[in-house]
Amino acid sequence: MRMEVEVPDLGDGVTDCFVVEWLKKTGDWIDEGDALVEVMTDKSNVEIPAPAAGTVTEILVDADSRVKVGQPIAVLERA
Repeated sequence: MRMEVEVPDLGDGVTDCFVVEWLKKTGDWIDEGDALVEVMTDKSNVEIPAPAAGTVTEILVDADSRVKVGQPIAVLERA
């Protein structure tokens, strides 16, 4: 089952952030809760966890890209 991973609500009125580094790449397996990507807000760096276990099938944005809360950033194929 295909699942889009979106930038979660990061709190404190944060509406966007920058992708710092992808911690997994296309084809990698990830368990639910494992860190998928590191993003930077104006206040801190945050690791976004995988919302479910699966294989990373697509990365939709490059590192150094600005993304908005709620924006799809990756696709997982759930087991």
